[in-house]
Amino acid sequence: MRWRRSAGASGGSAGCENPRVSLPFDERDPAALPTPDARLRTPSNLRLRMVASAAMIAVALAALAAGGILFWLLAVVAALVMAAEWANLHGATAREKRIVQFALSVPLAVMAPPSLVIENRDFFAAGLLAGAAFFAAIVTGKRALAAGILYCGLPVLALTFLRRQEDGMLLASWTLSLVWATDIGAFFAGRTIGGPKLAPAISPAKTWSGLAGGIALATLLAGALWNAEGLSIHLFAATPVLAVLAQGGDLFESAVKRRAGVKDSGTILPGHGGVLDRLDGLVPVAPVAALLVFATPFLG
Repeated sequence: MRWRRSAGASGGSAGCENPRVSLPFDERDPAALPTPDARLRTPSNLRLRMVASAAMIAVALAALAAGGILFWLLAVVAALVMAAEWANLHGATAREKRIVQFALSVPLAVMAPPSLVIENRDFFAAGLLAGAAFFAAIVTGKRALAAGILYCGLPVLALTFLRRQEDGMLLASWTLSLVWATDIGAFFAGRTIGGPKLAPAISPAKTWSGLAGGIALATLLAGALWNAEGLSIHLFAATPVLAVLAQGGDLFESAVKRRAGVKDSGTILPGHGGVLDRLDGLVPVAPVAALLVFATPFLG
């Protein structure tokens, strides 16, 4: 292991100053940075992390089954935490972070179930999201923070839209589970098969075999839902594309974290990082899934 000393510690001043010894990893590579919960990320704790993942999935499915206010509240909390993590990744001040969260709260409130807002207007909510993003851009002067409002708000709009459909439990479950299946399939296929890297400059751990494994498992799951629950054939056929989108969302967030020089978006989920780290694949998938469901009646 090679340790590096800072330039300021060289020469005759070394006896007068306390030289800073750099860490035994490349500080320019966020993937190599240690995390506060690094002990939970070791191979020996893989089972613990899997149990934690199963618990998070169980909570999401319970809220999904309950629907209504409970599902909306869980989605709102997740979106507001995601917005805070997004702001942190883009160097926002505490004031700017509050502005982003307050602006996002308005369209999120309009997405509440009909029992609270009488009637849902999805296009109105989408317009409010755009307005909130414009407001954040004007007040903070940072377009990245405005983009964060859309990044965190659109998945909530999409999921609440899906859950309100006549077969909303099936549609929302399909959307969430295909992202989970993609992650699980990619993880195990990548570890088992390995091979060429998918995007080594962005996420060194991802492989092409992992992508293939994720697509395969997501497609198998969608096939089971089509066979047993009557999932639309159009949605089943679109699943492989959405699985690719899920991996794309993961890579996009990895690129954002790499630019920010951090390994995780947060530490709220021990052993897993931040909420953005868990939901990055869902961000692009949910809006596209909602558009597909909206278009299904016109596809015959």
